[in-house]
Amino acid sequence: MRVGVLFTVAVGSLLLPATTAAESLKIGWRDLLPEGHAPLAPQKIRPTPSAKPREIALSTALDGKTVELSGYLLPADREGELVYAFMLVQRSGACSHMVQPPPSQVVRVVPEEPYRLSMNYEPVSVTGTLTAGLEKTQLFILDGVAVIESGYRMSMAQVANADFVEESRPPTPWSFLGNREQGK
Repeated sequence: MRVGVLFTVAVGSLLLPATTAAESLKIGWRDLLPEGHAPLAPQKIRPTPSAKPREIALSTALDGKTVELSGYLLPADREGELVYAFMLVQRSGACSHMVQPPPSQVVRVVPEEPYRLSMNYEPVSVTGTLTAGLEKTQLFILDGVAVIESGYRMSMAQVANADFVEESRPPTPWSFLGNREQGK
């Protein structure tokens, strides 16, 4: 009987589509914007309750597709150094050191298996099926609790360390620090 169970499991696993990096479409953060939309800059001030909500534009062109995207990991659900869910953001420091990026530039990721984190904002590459849709996640960050809105989700994603994360940084009030260090 045990052989029959193993055979069924083996045959059944052959019928499931495998998600590999070779079969995925490598995308950048601009690809998460619908065609014709410019990237939104992060809000400079937190909105007031009476403020009109910003229009949120998401791309549906990649909805349901297997993609690979690199960014920075901000843990949402963790136990010690194991991360069970996280936000993938374009810039290191987003959401805790800076104002939250627009939802179109935040992906909520649930890894296939817990990811062993070595530091917050660790650069990672994530491969999985992208799903468009707004979702709010509560995080504990440096300033306390924050609610982060993501425009996309990847479940059962494969996560790997990234040596390089393509980043387009908008100007910040701290950019003069980099120039001072380089003697400019």
